[in-house]
Amino acid sequence: MLDGLRQFIADVVSPTAHGQQSFDDTGYRLAATALLIHVISIDGEPSAAEKRKLHSLIESRFGLDPGMADQLIASATLVEGEAVDLYHFTSVIMRTVDEAGRLRIVEMMWELVYADGQVSEFEDNVVWRAADLLGVSSRDRIDLKHQVAAKQPTATAGG
Repeated sequence: MLDGLRQFIADVVSPTAHGQQSFDDTGYRLAATALLIHVISIDGEPSAAEKRKLHSLIESRFGLDPGMADQLIASATLVEGEAVDLYHFTSVIMRTVDEAGRLRIVEMMWELVYADGQVSEFEDNVVWRAADLLGVSSRDRIDLKHQVAAKQPTATAGG
């Protein structure tokens, strides 16, 4: 099963028939997007607000046009559905993204958690586990949560 997943990821990040890279040489964008999809799916079907926020984040943070963002999200959705744990995605990110980039990914996770106006304990827990696997300290994770919560119209940060 893992070999199949590895091959799928290799296929997704390999050059396209047009001679362009689909996303990047490392697959970190695919891994990060799959992680973000996991966050919005953990408490059930993602809401329309969560889906819009995901698309917006993928376009703005990864510098993709809407079509490439759609393609990345579709590929990441397939990969996320095959994954058995968060380690697969976080290990790719850990190998290829510096600390500032990993902090941005955790911030993106919080932005998605708050996209529908409510934070479930499942969402909070998955961000905690992912941040831990990404080497992001509890202090930084909580600070990012509070920063994102403070930008929300009526959200509360909690602990």
